[in-house]
Amino acid sequence: MAMPESMNDAPAFPETARPEARISRPAMIAALRRILPAERILHEDEDLRPYECDALSAYRRLPWLVVLPDTIEQVQAIAALCRRHRVPLVARGAGTGLAGGALPVEHGLILSLARFNRILDIDADNALARVQPGVTNLAISDAAREYGLYYAPDPSSQIACTIGGNVAENSGGIHCLKYGLTVHNLQALKIVTMDGELLQLGGQGLESPGYDLLALMCGSEGMLGIIVEVSVRLLPLPQRAEVVMASFDDVARAGDAVSAIIGAGIIPAGLEIMDQLALTAAEDFAAAGYPRDAAAILLCELDGTAEEVAAQMTQLEGLLRDRGAGRIRRSRDEAERQRLWAGRKAAFPAVGRLAPDYYCMDGTIPRRALARVLSGIAALSKEYGLPVANVFHAGDGNLHPLILYDANREGELARTEEFGARILELCLEVGGTITGEHGVGVEKIDQMCVQFGRAELAQFHALKAAFDGDGLLNPGKAVPTLHRCAEFGAMHVHGNRLPFPELERF
Repeated sequence: MAMPESMNDAPAFPETARPEARISRPAMIAALRRILPAERILHEDEDLRPYECDALSAYRRLPWLVVLPDTIEQVQAIAALCRRHRVPLVARGAGTGLAGGALPVEHGLILSLARFNRILDIDADNALARVQPGVTNLAISDAAREYGLYYAPDPSSQIACTIGGNVAENSGGIHCLKYGLTVHNLQALKIVTMDGELLQLGGQGLESPGYDLLALMCGSEGMLGIIVEVSVRLLPLPQRAEVVMASFDDVARAGDAVSAIIGAGIIPAGLEIMDQLALTAAEDFAAAGYPRDAAAILLCELDGTAEEVAAQMTQLEGLLRDRGAGRIRRSRDEAERQRLWAGRKAAFPAVGRLAPDYYCMDGTIPRRALARVLSGIAALSKEYGLPVANVFHAGDGNLHPLILYDANREGELARTEEFGARILELCLEVGGTITGEHGVGVEKIDQMCVQFGRAELAQFHALKAAFDGDGLLNPGKAVPTLHRCAEFGAMHVHGNRLPFPELERF
């Protein structure tokens, strides 16, 4: 997304009861120099500028300060210092997040984990990798490959996104249908609390007593603790993997094919749909061999033993023909399999060439509602006069509509955001949720008021208080205040769109 010329042009930040810092900037710099070398404390504007936003660049703010520690002890000391002086603290990975989760906060510190980039151990016997949070997703599989292992969750940005960020957002990826999200592949974490304490969650065993705090940290968006070490489960590389590309003359037919595949008891390793606008852009960008005249393509990967894949492939091709697939292309070797997936993984940057800006949404729906939601998105596209390219993890119903717009046109960003909000609310209407893997951040905080009622939000705030009583870790993100939801509910009632009478009790 394009960046506004000034903060006055940017969307309003969510209101929060941020604690007022008890220390001046020069005094904070002096205190930090007792923990870190001076060159790893950034305070000049030109040094701070790269940290003013994540990949949701319509929201931006210059950080107060940025620090780059490289030891757990330094992170502990920084957290304790911030707690003592009531300085908000935002942990940041690679900055590839799409919901504003790493957005700086006023008079707050950005703690970059970029220097935590080492793979600490590959335990092939127990199929585990122990890594620092700044290690990229793809680097884990690269390191494990010599042992015949790999890490299954694979977001499209896996070459750049870090495992710490994946945990914070509970990221998925193309292969999450069969192998699960980050939470399903996580074995242990080390986190630093806002008090500066180091906690070990999980362990080398498959079970542990007590509350499942490991799962709680997944998707917590940096609001409960600072991740300083991650242990993930590895899987054996499959003996055989093949992908089928099927073209359809209607997106709804592609969606029906997805239901038929799952209904037949086939659980693909990956199951993705791209509509005509998205596949054409991807083909122009990556030359993956996609048919430009198709209304949609479905990519379905099967993996396992050679016998298992061969048997399921015959069944799969029959199902696709029965559901109206026009052309069916099967990868002949590993190079062709990688090429077919390369287009899908390049879809986001490819669509970026179609318009000055695009807004990437992230919602999840039941598979049965796919045709209804796609029809609804098409109707909204006409209503707002903005084209949409649809790319989604069809198997688990995780949609990524990409709304094309031009931020240089007055009012178009605001109209685009309203369009996006209505897509999310459409997901809720069919029994879905407002996010699948991108998180809430600042982008979807109003829609949290739509999805959850007062009681649920109160419990979210209680959990936050248990870990971070002063509200210093990544404040203003993910969970809205009850006051904000009361105002948002009143606005919806006034606009006669979505009445939420339960919000009147806030």
